[in-house]
Amino acid sequence: MPADQTETVDQEKLLGDFKDRYKRLIEDNQRMAKIIRNNEQQALKLQGAIETLEYCLGNGEEEAEAPPEVDNVDAA
Repeated sequence: MPADQTETVDQEKLLGDFKDRYKRLIEDNQRMAKIIRNNEQQALKLQGAIETLEYCLGNGEEEAEAPPEVDNVDAA
């Protein structure tokens, strides 16, 4: 269609199309927000599991090491 010709669209149809698109976008946003919340929950659980394992592995290594030697020369 050339630029000098105007396109006429029924305003009721246009309004209906806009409302449908708006509704779909809102539904998509809500769906995505739910996915994000679920991902955040999973990330927090994984973070807790990682920290717990790192703590357990760290304690296991410390217990396996020999205790530090104490210099009793200055202890009087």
